[in-house]
Amino acid sequence: MRVDAYERCRPSYPAAVAALAERECGLRAGQAVADIGCGTGLLARLFLERGCHVFGVEPNPEMRNAGRRALAELAQFQAIDGRAESTTLATSSVDFVTAGQAAHWFDADPARAEFARILKPGGWLMLVWNERKREPGFMSDYEALIARHAPEQSRIDEKRISRLFGGRGWRMARLDNWQTLDAEGLRGRVASSSYTPLPGTGEFAALMEEVDALFARHRRDGWVKVEYSTEVYYGRPGVL
Repeated sequence: MRVDAYERCRPSYPAAVAALAERECGLRAGQAVADIGCGTGLLARLFLERGCHVFGVEPNPEMRNAGRRALAELAQFQAIDGRAESTTLATSSVDFVTAGQAAHWFDADPARAEFARILKPGGWLMLVWNERKREPGFMSDYEALIARHAPEQSRIDEKRISRLFGGRGWRMARLDNWQTLDAEGLRGRVASSSYTPLPGTGEFAALMEEVDALFARHRRDGWVKVEYSTEVYYGRPGVL
């Protein structure tokens, strides 16, 4: 259920992420990218469209297959059964390591060591999250709803970012992003999150009732707009 909802309803990342990688990190066509926790390929697609070869490293077989389906038309994509701490990729084989909405799951120290191993000298690490905005109205009501039903949300902080980079040698950029969803799309967006109750439970049914009420209060012409700040952490990994 979560994989299906993820495929249909998760927000992508703005094209400005790849543009930033080109401008700030020298990204160019033909380079190799290891996208860790690739999932359905939302971040990988941006780099594939820039002509890169992307290794989509994903430990979950259902998500890995979803990524293969989503990116089937892009010949430079290769799905890899691996994880951040053990990618199975060759030493000094990639120019970039990326992760979209995933790095909070990594075991920071072994993941950093693995990234250092597979990156070519001078390679870059780029970690990306879509963080929901909290403006008054729909977005603040959405955030309050999630907090009531999923108080144990995973959060990233600068200390953890620095452990993944091996020090403070990273920069951060914020980019605007959004998605427009109908009633079913909003249900799927909420259901796709790992911290929400599991489908088939009473807690999930109660959550969906509130989601429907939220949509009814805030819809405009049959849609709601979910707004994000896409946070991009990038730099050359160091050693702690």
